[in-house]
Amino acid sequence: MVETLLLIGVIASIFVGFNIGGSSTGITWGPSVGAGIVTKTTAAAVMTVFVFLGGITVGRNVMETLSEGIITTDLTLTSGVAVLFFIGLGILVANVFGVPVPTSMTTVGAIAGLGLATGTLNYETIAEIISWWVVTPIIGFWIGGIIGRYIYPAVNRRVDIETTDGPLLTLERRGTVPKPAFGPNTTWTEFGTTVVVLVIGCYMAFSAGASNVPNAAAPLVGDAGLEVNTAVVIATLAIGLGGFTIARRTMDSVGGELSDIPLLAALFVMVTASTITTVLSYIGIPISLVMGTVMTIVGIGWGRATRPITFREAVTRDSEAREREIELGAIVAEEKADEPAPPIGEAEAEEVLHGSDLFNPRAVIKYISMWIIGPSMSTLLAYGFFTLLPGVA
Repeated sequence: MVETLLLIGVIASIFVGFNIGGSSTGITWGPSVGAGIVTKTTAAAVMTVFVFLGGITVGRNVMETLSEGIITTDLTLTSGVAVLFFIGLGILVANVFGVPVPTSMTTVGAIAGLGLATGTLNYETIAEIISWWVVTPIIGFWIGGIIGRYIYPAVNRRVDIETTDGPLLTLERRGTVPKPAFGPNTTWTEFGTTVVVLVIGCYMAFSAGASNVPNAAAPLVGDAGLEVNTAVVIATLAIGLGGFTIARRTMDSVGGELSDIPLLAALFVMVTASTITTVLSYIGIPISLVMGTVMTIVGIGWGRATRPITFREAVTRDSEAREREIELGAIVAEEKADEPAPPIGEAEAEEVLHGSDLFNPRAVIKYISMWIIGPSMSTLLAYGFFTLLPGVA
């Protein structure tokens, strides 16, 4: 009986990891695949490696919080399987509505529902987690705003990320030992920017592993029956399988949330969101990579859009400043070395993309709504389930 239940739990864990891999790989590598820098197969392979590294290192802290910190007792095998069921249900609802419910938040909600039903909820830990859920979008937005207003235009003017025809590297076979060499059209600039893009992609994959592997692995760790390393390997393989299969469609759309912004802006978003997620995962806070990603995109667009207004004008509400048209979410995609962005306080050029081209405000509302509805729904369902069936816990 125990072996059968554990097998069911492993299958549920694989299902959760498979769906996580489908969404996370697209968000992480979609911009690079769309720019022709890496192939889908390479992206999925590298994703799998760095997801494992993130899960086996920083992810252990999140796993400890999920399996031991939210409730005052360890998860049992039956309760762990039930929690995985509610996580999978949350993913299913997300797929139906076409919006990714943050898996970390859904996981915390399900475990919190168990704690409420059994009287074992650690209120201090859950309050700390929720407070970070409130603060994280604000942090992402303001960091993105600073980047968009002060940093992005200057970097965009100096950095040109492009790919040339032919392979990036080739093998020279003139000597006894083949040596790597630049492709026929490769330049040092292209090589350098490609390396930077790949490093950032690996960093985001590491961050995705730190935050997402525990969601598929933690419910089966400890008293539930699996060792930490075993659970991490299972979750990683499931995420990798999702990356090699269903993520290919996501990468075709160039990374979902990042699909309509320039690659350079996407890289800023990736670094910011990954850093926020990795830091919080390190201190054991279950957090969603999607949350930081979405709000950083909005922040960059807002910061770039407000450049026509100086800080003094904004504070004093200058009448002339109010007459200037500001497109929320605007971002310059076509700036060249000889066409610098207008200084702060001056009107924008016609090449500015409108907010609807960068990010749909309705989508922001939809995401935030699901951030509230997702964990609330999993909490209520888990609470009802474990209240009606107390023996399962």
